Amino acid sequence: MAEKVLLTAESKAELEKRLEELKGKGRAEMAAKIEEARSFGDLSENAEYDLARDEQAKMEREISDLENMLHNAEIIENVSTDTIGVGSTVTFTMDNKEYKYQIVGSQDSDPMNGKISNDSPIGRALLGHRAGDEFRTEIKVGVHVNKRIFKIITIH
Repeated sequence: MAEKVLLTAESKAELEKRLEELKGKGRAEMAAKIEEARSFGDLSENAEYDLARDEQAKMEREISDLENMLHNAEIIENVSTDTIGVGSTVTFTMDNKEYKYQIVGSQDSDPMNGKISNDSPIGRALLGHRAGDEFRTEIKVGVHVNKRIFKIITIH
């Protein structure tokens, strides 16, 4: 059974748009590129043709990956503000420094823009906690295990 892919509605729409572009314009452009490369002569010694076919295979893999992802997508909605779950936006302190992140599925993870994966060490540590909770946990980063103190301030 395929693993579900947690997505925001916006991410799902972006993936659907990308898939539509690849299947339409992308495939048409690739067919034209392959046809042009064929015109260069003997296919057994045609580097342009080989390159075009490799690009086509890469594009088809991306199409397949997007189709599988969308087929197994579960949209994050009806987020509880009682406990931290996927979709929650959490303000917390970790070792007395304040952070604010939305907990998202791994596909939507973008820490530089305030989105961390529910599969990340910090995301996993936060799941299930409530506003006001203070707890100590070990966070594995690479080969190192660090003890961290968390305090949940708010859940949105």
